[in-house]
Amino acid sequence: MRHEAPHPDPSLGCTRHIVPRHGEEPKLLDRLRMATRARHLARSTERAYVAWARRFIVFHGKRHPLELREPAVDAFLTSLAVDRHVASSTQNQALAALLFLYEAVLHEPLDRLGGVVRAQKPKRLPVVLTRDEVERLLSMMRGETWMVAMLLYGAGLRLMEALRLRVKDLDIERRQMVIRQAKGDKDRIAVLPEVLVSIMTDRLRRGRIDHCHAVAQGRGRVVLPSALSTKFPASETDWGWQWVFAANRDYHDRDLQRHYRHHIHESTVQRAVHTAVRQAGITKHASCHTLRHSFATHLLEAGYDIRTVQELLGHNDVRTTMIYAHVLNRGGPLIRSPADSLFSGGLSRTVAAEAPQPPYSPNHKPLGRV
Repeated sequence: MRHEAPHPDPSLGCTRHIVPRHGEEPKLLDRLRMATRARHLARSTERAYVAWARRFIVFHGKRHPLELREPAVDAFLTSLAVDRHVASSTQNQALAALLFLYEAVLHEPLDRLGGVVRAQKPKRLPVVLTRDEVERLLSMMRGETWMVAMLLYGAGLRLMEALRLRVKDLDIERRQMVIRQAKGDKDRIAVLPEVLVSIMTDRLRRGRIDHCHAVAQGRGRVVLPSALSTKFPASETDWGWQWVFAANRDYHDRDLQRHYRHHIHESTVQRAVHTAVRQAGITKHASCHTLRHSFATHLLEAGYDIRTVQELLGHNDVRTTMIYAHVLNRGGPLIRSPADSLFSGGLSRTVAAEAPQPPYSPNHKPLGRV
């Protein structure tokens, strides 16, 4: 029997315990979970790898992966592209999961996979909002979701980076934030928008008062990353470790038999942004990540160099940041359409468009040759 207590935050320490029965060998998917945690992979990666391993096994009639080798993997990946029409990134994720399964769990690395039909990766430009569209979008939002959206646009944060901010990560005097365990498990410095300084200060002041009341009532705990809860158990109630955007209610950990506070769920902000986009009358397919794209593009438009934008975004390779150079506003006075030179008077409509059109008649016959 396995006892599990799912934890709501994939970036935090492992509180979902996998405990097999005494003397019983852990099941395959449990071994896969333990292998991902031993390598400190993100919890979202763990969930994705387990899901792909399960789909691979079901695809081949629930046969054990040790009975299946390269041809079976080729067939599964090809089916994803041909039958399921998945994106190339989805197929690559499935491939990474199966390679990890065979190498790290089964200790039977796969040989070269040469028969896979690969999904084509289209070249897409990121959706970027104009400054006016950003202002209209943000004007439709209120409260803490507005503050999160301001961090996405004003600091170029990813959504989960903003939600996982802790009090100790804010340096209001220096107008900066430390983004911990970002993509690739890297830390970086981000700018704190001046417009948020007084609002954030007031939020922290009120939050600290509420936290003191919660601690007095035996609550006010948060889960610490890695094994810090074991080393410093009292730190669970420290003000510096509390979430900046804490949820309104605690959750109960069944294994530890304690109540913990979590940050607000990402879907709360996603729904708020989606609603604001619709209310602002924006027709672009905008999301939370669109605000991050807009941050980078507007910085480049303002004359900041590409290396500075790369560091603020946390990109490993400057080529990833270079995509924003392709979506800069190069229209208007910089590029003149050849159609604009046809009419020196700057006509807004062509002569053909102004000319009256003859009414259509079903009995009309074209003239023959003269």
